[in-house]
Amino acid sequence: MTLKVNAILDQRLRPLSDLRISVTDRCNFRCGYCMPRDIFGKGYKFLKQTQLLTFEEIQRLVAIFTEYGVSKIRLTGGEPLLRRDIEKLVQMLAKLEGINDVAMTTNASLLTRERAEQLKEAGLNRLNISLDALDRDIYQQINEINVPLSDVLNGIEYALEAGYSSVKVNMVVQKGVNHTDILPMARHFRNTGVILRFIEFMDVGNHNDWSLDQVFTAAEIVAHINEEFSLEPVEANYHGEVAKRWHYSDGAGEIGIISSISQPFCGGCSRARLSAVGELFTCLFANAGFDLRSLLRAGHDDQVIANRIGQIWRRRDDQYSEVRSSQGGSAPSSSVKRKVEMSYIGG
Repeated sequence: MTLKVNAILDQRLRPLSDLRISVTDRCNFRCGYCMPRDIFGKGYKFLKQTQLLTFEEIQRLVAIFTEYGVSKIRLTGGEPLLRRDIEKLVQMLAKLEGINDVAMTTNASLLTRERAEQLKEAGLNRLNISLDALDRDIYQQINEINVPLSDVLNGIEYALEAGYSSVKVNMVVQKGVNHTDILPMARHFRNTGVILRFIEFMDVGNHNDWSLDQVFTAAEIVAHINEEFSLEPVEANYHGEVAKRWHYSDGAGEIGIISSISQPFCGGCSRARLSAVGELFTCLFANAGFDLRSLLRAGHDDQVIANRIGQIWRRRDDQYSEVRSSQGGSAPSSSVKRKVEMSYIGG
């Protein structure tokens, strides 16, 4: 059916244009800032297959979201490549009217050459690949797994060979953990066509023992790279772009810096997040989501679901990072309750 709804604004006049969809809460890595092994180890109860949204349910929800102006989709996890036949979902979403960009965030350890090509053929436009160090000891310390670093580096090469419109590598920088690998990462990805993005260590979830002292800020990152490679700021590609862009002065490529801690950007956030079980979250740091799966499985029509989504977004007033910043780095009092885990709704 064709829905009769209009683009909507939240309480801070932010539109809804991006939807991030977690397709699984499982991951084959155990990064300390996301899924520390002492919490997500043996005995941890992950979601059952029957609890997950089916591909058809995801497609139906995305079609409804497009009526509010959503045009960009990002598939996340956990690790989305663990979801069987994920290429089929990409194809289902890419053909929807109104969707002009389908991207994925992955650790790339499972990204073979064949799979990179299949995802591209299915309609995946862009890949963001998580890699926090090139030093093998630091890499092992962060990820706490036995997956060889070469598997991830090969995955990046396969993505480049497949010809995606954009391949980005995301590095979460933690002071005292991997900040010494900032320059090695910059050296490695210059002149490759990869956009390297540095992400300030954030207080996501409930188990990463975050403190402001562990944050290597955007300003520090730029200053550190400038010691070896001159950088020049670049205008944003679009309003609300998360990463601040920098070009190497010698033309060797581009980097981005995501500064949720030192330079929060809540005011331009137009992203909603859908968990693997169909809960709608309006902020990465939210305490709880809004159940859409029950509406789907109770047989409600699209207009009922659309009305519910509209109600949720119009009431949205999230500004967690800006409040944290105004309080000198302390978590807002409203977040005393447990926050949703990043592995549950994606980064």
